[in-house]
Amino acid sequence: MLVTGGAGFIGSHVAEAHLLRGDEVWIVDDLSWGRKENVPAGAVFHEMDVADARIGDLIGDSGIDLVNHQAAQASVPASVADPVSDVRANVLGLVNVLEGARRAGASRVLFPSSCSIYADDGPDPGPRREADAKRPLSTYAASKLAGEQYLACYRETHGLESAAMRYANVYGPRQSLDRTAGVVSTFSCRLVRGEPLVVVGDGLQSRDYVFVADVVAANLMLADAPLPRDRGVDGRAFNVGCGTRTTVVELADGLERISGAGAGRTHVDAQAGEARHVALSPAKLREATGWSPRTSLAEGLEATFDYVAQALASP
Repeated sequence: MLVTGGAGFIGSHVAEAHLLRGDEVWIVDDLSWGRKENVPAGAVFHEMDVADARIGDLIGDSGIDLVNHQAAQASVPASVADPVSDVRANVLGLVNVLEGARRAGASRVLFPSSCSIYADDGPDPGPRREADAKRPLSTYAASKLAGEQYLACYRETHGLESAAMRYANVYGPRQSLDRTAGVVSTFSCRLVRGEPLVVVGDGLQSRDYVFVADVVAANLMLADAPLPRDRGVDGRAFNVGCGTRTTVVELADGLERISGAGAGRTHVDAQAGEARHVALSPAKLREATGWSPRTSLAEGLEATFDYVAQALASP
């Protein structure tokens, strides 16, 4: 099987899990987000950009059975600032991978989509379900929804089986320490360094935080689970979240308790393209696979903070 983005945060954990269950694993990563040291021992590593047309040849000639396409440009602010680069990575990269998977005769492609594709309706929306309205507010969200449409097209046109995983806010060890995409790792870094936390807006916006180990478990289950007969976009999509919301202020409070430190907080203006409240219902995924999140927010925050503290202490 192939994991694109397998040197990155989620992808490296997915690759590791497949190796542990005895699969032969190839990894493709251009190391723009990923780190070579994240590549697990035993995986075959290819340094390549998924937007490079040669990726189709690499996959097509491999005989790979399962493709897990974790590679992505994952920053909402970066997508708004540079939409062309976002489309290159998230749309062109996906089409290249799908072409390779089709040529290889792969049995299934798994694609991480995003909770950001859902409409931000009402002051207090409940957990989203897969059939709920879609209204992307950022280029990143639009590219993810476009990706789901491409999956549906390849299912209908080429019979290439696939499923989309609409991730909530994933956090955990190996999340980037030098990017702003992950608020948990960003807050942890600032606490370790004794710096004030930078809160966007009033901090009362909320997200559904799901620990990376639980996300990996969902990936493994969907690699083998029977898929719904409904071949449409929503029919082959699964929310991967806890169904609960946590505000940025609550997240900051929890991490300050874990760290035993705090240097105050500063607030900056809210960013364009960000929804106010997001939570995902995992009911469909639970019904299809038996999956449910196992890690509490407190446990996940502690594990992530410990990882960040050790990483920053290393030379």
